[in-house]
Amino acid sequence: MFLITKWFGVFLHDGEGIVEYRLFPKDEKEIAKRLLIIEEGGILDEEKELSRGKDVDVVEERLSKIGKYTPRYELSLKIIASDFGFDTDILRKAQIIVVEEKVKRELGREDLQVIQMVKSVEELTKILNILSERINEWKNLPVQDESIRYLNELKRKVDATIDELKERLGEKMKMLAPNLSELVGPLLAAKLISVTGGIENLAKLPSSSIQILGAEKALFRYKQGKGTPPKHGIIFRHPAVRSAKAKDRGKISRVLASKISLAAKADSFTGNFMADKLKRDFEEFVRSIKK
Repeated sequence: MFLITKWFGVFLHDGEGIVEYRLFPKDEKEIAKRLLIIEEGGILDEEKELSRGKDVDVVEERLSKIGKYTPRYELSLKIIASDFGFDTDILRKAQIIVVEEKVKRELGREDLQVIQMVKSVEELTKILNILSERINEWKNLPVQDESIRYLNELKRKVDATIDELKERLGEKMKMLAPNLSELVGPLLAAKLISVTGGIENLAKLPSSSIQILGAEKALFRYKQGKGTPPKHGIIFRHPAVRSAKAKDRGKISRVLASKISLAAKADSFTGNFMADKLKRDFEEFVRSIKK
C-alpha cells in the first residue's frame, strides 16, 4: 500500500487504484498551512491518520518515519485534483499565501539581526565614551606615558566599527522597513524595532504606546503618583520633536507616533510604500504648529 500526498489530499494506493483518502478543506489558507508543513519536512495529521496501523510504502523521503521509502511517482500522476472537485485556482491562492508567509518569516529573522546590531552600537558607544574620558583624564597629566597611544588606537577602532555598523544597519533597515526608515531615519527606526522586539510587534502597538516607548520608568513613576505623564520616549530623538518648544513636543510626538504606526503596519502587513505621504503630512503639521 502506497501513501501519496498531493496538494489537495492524502491517498492510499494499492498499485491498481485508490483505496482510501483524506481530502484537505477547500480553503486556500488551510491548504497553505499544509504546504508549509510539507516544505519544512513535517508530517500532516492526515498522513498519520491514513497510515496508522498499516504497513505502508511512502513515495516521499520526508515520510520515511511512517513507512518504507519507495518512490512510485507514476502513481502520483494518476491522482488528479479535478477528479475530486478541486480547482487549481485554490492552489494558486495557497501558493501566494505560502510565499507571503516565507517572506514574513525571513523578515522576522532580519528583525533579530537588527536588534543585535542596535545593541552592539549602543554598547560600543558606551565603551567609546569611557575611552574618551580616560584619554582626556590621562592627557591632563603634566606628562603622558607613550602607552596612551594604545588607548587612542583602540578608540579609533571602536569609532570606525560603530560607523560601519551604522552604515550596515541603514542598508538593512531600508530593506526591512522602507516606510519606517524613510519617515524617521534608519537609526531611529532600528531602535524602535529593537525595543519592541520586531517590526510586527511595533506594527501591532497603538500609537499611544509608540509615543512613550522608552519612557517606561517615567510612566511607572506617574502611576505611583509621582511627576507628570511622559509626553514622549525614544521618538524624542527625532529632530522635529527635539527641536520643538516644550509646550509643542507632546502634540508633535503624538502625531509622529501615529505616522510611525501606519508606516510599521505598511512595512509589516501590506508592503505598500506610503512614507512620502506620511512624511509630507507630518512635516506640514510641524510647520503649522510653529506658525
